Amino acid sequence: MAQKIVECIPNFSEGRDEQVVAQIVAAIQSVSGVTLLDQSSDADHNRSVITFVGPPQAVEEAAFAGIAKAAELIDMDKHEGEHPRMGATDVVPFVPIAGVTMKECIAISQRVGERVGKELDIPVYLYEESATRAERQNLANVRRGEYEGIKAEIGKEEHRKPDFGPAKLGKAGAVAIGARAPLVAYNVYLTTDDVSIAKAIGKAVRASSGGLAYVKGAGFLVDGKAQVSMNLTDYHRTPIARVVEMIRREAQRYGVAIEKSELIGLIPQQALQDAAVWFLQLDDFEGEQVLERRMQSAQQDAEDAQGGPGFLDALASAQPTPGGGSAAAQSGALAAALVAMVGRLTVGKKAYAEVEEQMQALVTRAEALRAEFSRAVAADAAAFDAVMAAFKLPKASDEEKKARKAAIEQATIGAAESPLAVSALAVECLELAQQAAELGNVNAVSDAGSAAALANACLQGSGLNVRINVASLGDEHKAGAKLLKQQRALEAQAAQLQAAVNAQVAARGGFTLD
Repeated sequence: MAQKIVECIPNFSEGRDEQVVAQIVAAIQSVSGVTLLDQSSDADHNRSVITFVGPPQAVEEAAFAGIAKAAELIDMDKHEGEHPRMGATDVVPFVPIAGVTMKECIAISQRVGERVGKELDIPVYLYEESATRAERQNLANVRRGEYEGIKAEIGKEEHRKPDFGPAKLGKAGAVAIGARAPLVAYNVYLTTDDVSIAKAIGKAVRASSGGLAYVKGAGFLVDGKAQVSMNLTDYHRTPIARVVEMIRREAQRYGVAIEKSELIGLIPQQALQDAAVWFLQLDDFEGEQVLERRMQSAQQDAEDAQGGPGFLDALASAQPTPGGGSAAAQSGALAAALVAMVGRLTVGKKAYAEVEEQMQALVTRAEALRAEFSRAVAADAAAFDAVMAAFKLPKASDEEKKARKAAIEQATIGAAESPLAVSALAVECLELAQQAAELGNVNAVSDAGSAAALANACLQGSGLNVRINVASLGDEHKAGAKLLKQQRALEAQAAQLQAAVNAQVAARGGFTLD
């Protein structure tokens, strides 16, 4: 099953004090499992946007940690800035990225909202997909009046009643928490300092004023320039290129132009690609024509075929390959990796100076074995596919039947030789595991034993594949009999090595193997 990934992009009402922002970020990163993707602060807006991802539970905990730290450090009674805001943590959206549904993100927002209300005593308004009232789907409605307006009305006006928490505002203000699809935070600077022009253009482009659907926009004065600040809530239906062109044409009405634009936080690659396709008029463009994307796809396919991140999903699928032979080779790769680890934990230690050279050689060979096992993962699948291809050859005439039979025989021999080669690698890995168990760092002796166990599992799995292919050749087949004899010899050698490893592990580990 693919890993579940949720994105969270909390906006905090502090963009000037770097120490405060750093403490909020540290609180978020203190939660194991989350990955910080971006941090953007703006002094004029006096606002910071933090982007992080991770498994649902970790993201949920990190979001709460960030909200709690912001409530501790930010006093909304003293806050001022260009951007609309209503709390120390102004808005916290949860976005489904991989293996997670919008429904799950809504549930996350509800749990975090309830916890913030109860534990931090902060009013919480659920918005977007999490909204409990239709008018609260739009964040602008929730935030209307900002901190000062909400503070004056909460507890008095029904429409200000929060979903969680008290009907009163403390210095941390209120927070909007919800679930939504990915959006693009995008600002356009004009060649003027007349903020009224930016405000007029913001009104012209935003959906609520009759402009473009899925666009929220407003005008501000930032760094001495008029800025049209926007959130594009569905870049598929209203692409960035369309928004930019409308702003360009509206600006021309006032005798100004676009000076530059900027992104706040991150943007999906598809959004930029769509803009490039539109401006370049690449009507027949396909995503795989992007060099980097094609390289990534090819690399991912290769990694999956060699036991990479997608290997387990492929192994669990209804497809015949990868199968037991590939799984055996992957076990061998794990065994070799463990041997290399034991070697590296030994090299450089004064207590093991006498075996330094041997351990360095062990690491080198273990890494080479790991690479060979990884290649064998794909090779075994390819050998089986060759057998299937041979069985699909035509057999209408006697000549075709003869050619088909020969092809099946040759492919079957290849399908037996492939796992036999893996068996030989497994025995060599067992030899390294014995050396690691005998001479390696005693604190990692159980790892050497685990390496041997995995190498032995590899040998047994590959041996089964040798036998089933040899059996299909028939009892009298000379090549098949020779392959089976070689497999049995490797298994006898492995049994002796495994016994030696077990003895070393037990002796140096101070326990008895049952």
